[in-house]
Amino acid sequence: MMKTLSYAFWAVIGLCLIVVGLANRGAVTLRAMPEALGNLLGISPDIELPLFVVIFLAIGVGLLIGFFWEWLREHRFRAEARDRGREVVHLKREMDRLRDSDGDGRDDVLQLLEKR
Repeated sequence: MMKTLSYAFWAVIGLCLIVVGLANRGAVTLRAMPEALGNLLGISPDIELPLFVVIFLAIGVGLLIGFFWEWLREHRFRAEARDRGREVVHLKREMDRLRDSDGDGRDDVLQLLEKR
């Protein structure tokens, strides 16, 4: 059921993207600098693309910037989790060492109870 809903959701998203692409297929010119500055410097890095390509690229770049920003923001949480994981491993080793103080591989408390 969940897989069907997922497929339906992505089908609707895909259909919306196709509709946006068809509605915005006119060409637009993207300029890296204002026209007056380009004329002054003698260079004019322009590119002509369909509008839907510009829209989708802008959305994609925005998502990538957002993901990167979030990844940087969550660095301290990942570092803390890594430290906690190391601490857990250290404490487990310490607990195993303390459990088996005589070195026979059996729990000392259970050995005491078995002797009674």
